[in-house]
Amino acid sequence: MEARTYKSEDLSYLVIEPDGFEPDREYPAIFLLHGYGSNMRDLAGLSPSIGRERYLYICPNAPIRMELVPGVSGYAWMDLGAAGAGAAVEVLSTLLDRVSEHYRMMPGKSVLGGFSQGGMLAFEFGLPRADIFAGLVSLSGRMIDSAGIRSSLPEGRAQSVFIAHGTRDSMISVDQGREARDFLAGEGYDPEYHEYDMAHEVSQDVLDDLIPWIGRVTASDR
Repeated sequence: MEARTYKSEDLSYLVIEPDGFEPDREYPAIFLLHGYGSNMRDLAGLSPSIGRERYLYICPNAPIRMELVPGVSGYAWMDLGAAGAGAAVEVLSTLLDRVSEHYRMMPGKSVLGGFSQGGMLAFEFGLPRADIFAGLVSLSGRMIDSAGIRSSLPEGRAQSVFIAHGTRDSMISVDQGREARDFLAGEGYDPEYHEYDMAHEVSQDVLDDLIPWIGRVTASDR
């Protein structure tokens, strides 16, 4: 696997190419959105576990830069307590265009996932774009505005959704994960929902359930 960093004034992102990468071949793409205060390299570390050969991995920095400690920066998709995610949605739209300039993504086989705030954006950006994202993943996330997103949902509700939440999560309560599940079920989706004995994190148990799910969602005969 080889990682390439792309930077411009308005967007920085990491692309991890699979072993034996062929530029002219189409690959399922997995977009991974980090959590509050982290950066594009955080979830990139999951890529070898998910699969070294099948996928392109795209990991962007969120648009809001913040100083965690002197000399150390992190990024956020939105300010804490923000009601909307307009700037983040614009960044992700730009990201899709930029990645398409350099890589061939298999049509309709991408997965959009994220942790915490990144999981919120997976819902916000991914649900209206079922033609691009065959699957959405929210790890320890929640809905930003379920009432607001209802009007932008596509007519078909076959998009696959994976939700994982810790029962001991003190940052985003498990009740909010359940609310996201119930909202989707009420709108005609069939989310795969898991709870784990963990805090605000991604455990090996989560990966043991998530990795086969990604394989099913991106299968070429699906």
